[in-house]
Amino acid sequence: MKRTTILRASVAFAALATATTEAQAQSTLPPPDVATGQASPAGPAAAAPSEGDIVITGSRIRRNPLDLDAPRVFIDQADIAKTGLNSVNDVLQRLPSSGGGLNSKFNNSGNLGNPPDGGGVGAGAAEVDLRYLGSRRVLVLVDGLRYVNGASASGVPGSTDLNSIPESAIERVEVLQDGASAIYGSDAIAGVVNIITKHRQKGFIGSAQASGYWQEGDGFTQNYQLSWGNGSSGPLQVVVGGNYVKQKGVSAGDRAISAFPAPYATSCFAGGCSSFLPNGRYTGAIFPNGDDETLISAPTSTPTIGNFRDFNSPADRFNFAPYNYLQIPLERFGVFANLKYDLSADIHFSAKGIWNRRKSSNQAAPLPFGIGVAAGITPVLDNTTIDASNPYNPFGVTLDSSNFDFILRRFVEGGPRRFYQTVDTAYGVATLDGRFSLLNQDWYWDINGIYGQNKAKQTMYGNINSNNLRIALGPVATCAATAGCVPFNFFGGAGSITQSMMDYVTFVQHDKSKQKTWDFTGNLSGKLFELPGGPLGLALGVEYRDLSGSFTPDPIVAAGFSSDIPAQPTGGKYNVKEAYAEINAPLLSNLPGAELLELNAAARISDYSTSGSTTTFKGGVNWKPVKVLRLRGSYAEGFRAPSIGELFGSQSRFDQAISDPCSNDSTAPRTFLNDPTVRANCIAAGVPAGGTYQQANPQISVLVGGNENLKPETSKSWVFGGVLSPAAFPGLSIEYNHYNIKINGAIQSVDANVTLTNCVVLNDPTACALVSRASPSGQLTQVVGLLQNIASISTKGNDLNVAYRFPKNRFGTFGFTWNNTWLEKFDVVVPIQGGTQLIDRLGTEQGSPSQGFPKWKSIVALDWDTDEFGATVTGRYVSHLLEADQHVMGDRMYTDLQLRWSPRFWGDRISAAVGANNLFNIKTPGCNTCDLNNMDPTMYDVPGRYFYARIGVKY
Repeated sequence: MKRTTILRASVAFAALATATTEAQAQSTLPPPDVATGQASPAGPAAAAPSEGDIVITGSRIRRNPLDLDAPRVFIDQADIAKTGLNSVNDVLQRLPSSGGGLNSKFNNSGNLGNPPDGGGVGAGAAEVDLRYLGSRRVLVLVDGLRYVNGASASGVPGSTDLNSIPESAIERVEVLQDGASAIYGSDAIAGVVNIITKHRQKGFIGSAQASGYWQEGDGFTQNYQLSWGNGSSGPLQVVVGGNYVKQKGVSAGDRAISAFPAPYATSCFAGGCSSFLPNGRYTGAIFPNGDDETLISAPTSTPTIGNFRDFNSPADRFNFAPYNYLQIPLERFGVFANLKYDLSADIHFSAKGIWNRRKSSNQAAPLPFGIGVAAGITPVLDNTTIDASNPYNPFGVTLDSSNFDFILRRFVEGGPRRFYQTVDTAYGVATLDGRFSLLNQDWYWDINGIYGQNKAKQTMYGNINSNNLRIALGPVATCAATAGCVPFNFFGGAGSITQSMMDYVTFVQHDKSKQKTWDFTGNLSGKLFELPGGPLGLALGVEYRDLSGSFTPDPIVAAGFSSDIPAQPTGGKYNVKEAYAEINAPLLSNLPGAELLELNAAARISDYSTSGSTTTFKGGVNWKPVKVLRLRGSYAEGFRAPSIGELFGSQSRFDQAISDPCSNDSTAPRTFLNDPTVRANCIAAGVPAGGTYQQANPQISVLVGGNENLKPETSKSWVFGGVLSPAAFPGLSIEYNHYNIKINGAIQSVDANVTLTNCVVLNDPTACALVSRASPSGQLTQVVGLLQNIASISTKGNDLNVAYRFPKNRFGTFGFTWNNTWLEKFDVVVPIQGGTQLIDRLGTEQGSPSQGFPKWKSIVALDWDTDEFGATVTGRYVSHLLEADQHVMGDRMYTDLQLRWSPRFWGDRISAAVGANNLFNIKTPGCNTCDLNNMDPTMYDVPGRYFYARIGVKY
């Protein structure tokens, strides 16, 4: 088979290949080095395969990779380069079947707190999500072996951080879009991402790329990649390399969509701005002029009652948006080494090492803090009082729950909250593998030892020690007797908090987390005997894994004295023992109506120290009635044990965007003002009957955390489809896949918006028990959203991939690809009093945590190549999304362009490329309900044209 062009990640990842008459061009055709058995196998066994058979993702049995028995996508280094992107994760997130996942457009730290999944913020991490089922349900392998989970410095994630794998190490990526728990074990419910590293290379390969939003003057990124291999045909093969990536940030204030809390707004009058004001917001009976007050603009060190005036909404609200990042700054250093030594003709030793350091940062507006029973921030602050003797208290009496509801303040004197992460990853593998003959067949074995560790540290600036604040607001005599204490001024307006006050109440926060894994596997594969269609393949294996993880917050935070996100230490571990068996039975071949008919089956037994034992099965059929048509189908049982963070994660807070239906300015469809049932239920919950209640802040505290009583989630999935390669049109490939996945006992929290709606609209007592309000104001203060085994998640959809590679002519080679995923259903079933409730996510924007569920995602591309020049034009389409407030986020089509040049006079040693993503500067749709920056970072690009230029060198 000749290589012309294979799967283009930047053009929908479809195969563009000129193939032999037998293979034809396939949309999921593996690269030629895989198809001819020259690349390292997906599993670590490295003996030279016979007759082109190799191990490929989704099976442990060596087989012809052109059999295409399951939906797979192949992406290699050339495909990654064609996107102009700086992370393999960003490339994977362009897959039409990808649901998004964490990326550098997430500025989550003090902005939102810890999401409900138990894994912490994940600031600066990069994750892949398939079928919108979450990154925890995608298994990430490196050369067929498990990789270490990420470390977020705020929790213990159950997913892999792809930013910890140097891109220079990657030969290709294989994405299996099918359940594979029976083959690989836990987590492989939505699919598998297998990163194949470079095992053989001759000489140096390097590249340098500069990119950014040149017209806006921000987001500039440097990307340097280098690798070297000895290219030896002798007993020792070595490949080493490294990369350096430095990405600068994009400020939310520098884009129209995110300059204010409402999309494309120019003032706080559009809504969404904060009640935490530099001059303070004061509610309660003790305050003059109607009890909802702020202060005059001019700061004063000696406040008086005359400093108060009526709070005017929205004119007085604080615009926190410009302080955020649309794209976070980060820096990555990575090195890798692959070594293989032939101990004999049939026994080999290999070793792999990866080390990576990621430095990233996030930023949020100056700390919103406050005191009082209705503040809903932390227990310490909610119960803090201001003593009558405080020299800045103008009322002469102690302020407590009897005379005020809350005081909200914006700590502008302390500057923005800044978060700096350093994450170190170490990963090593030692493998002994070989080959022997049995029953006149070759058998392959391998034994692997794997060690992985992730360590993360985070430093935060701009937090307040609430215990010190309580002392500084308390009796002045107590403050005077406390070392360093200076009475705190809560009534002086912006600028009245002096440096000496800040020195006493502020602290630099230091958090850390780590995850560690030990993994030992043994595999045996070979052929047993001949069937009418070929030899019966068998694979057997065992695996033992030991995982541990911990999160250690700053001691002040652990003591409960953070004025930002609360946290407690987390730690846990578990081990698992597993055994599996797999068969491949080619029943018929080369017969009329059965060019190929084979059955596949696998079973895996797993025993978890935390979750008990389980057995999973998978079966499939692969049938070619004629040479040009392949039909296939599979049934798979899935299993996912709860992760360390999900089991043992301590309780924390997630600040979710929630519109309280009881508020007189709610954007919910059914509200206090327009629905009698809602009005009655709100009044019964303690909301004032006169309709005067107004939600103080759009972000509400959601209590999140792990649950040691969680049980494993299980799944059943069906995938069927086929590939048509018409003989009349060589180079044409049409592939169709239908998938149907149902997860039972899914480990997830019930969305806080759903809980609140079920309480207020349906008066469900189970939901209402999870909702807290302050008395007598009725302010919504908290919703409980702890992890649980919810009823189920069901999804199904269809993939259609078309690729056509035109015959080469004097103008070069032209290609067309069109890849699509149509989401047909995405239902989440949650428990309510006396039954269950179905939530239909199809075509909607979840909002918080941000995730869209478009009905159609598509990428289409036109490709042109000659021996010296090339060009690719790509269109990326996302269908419209409906928000909970009935706002429609319209369809979007991005256009990308890349031009390439490989000068003939330098052979293939020098190459250059320039390109632009979002060439026509398409406007990002505004999102009213999204967590941050008024856009869904899982669906859309950072606004602006993204330009890049790259030069590559081979020697």
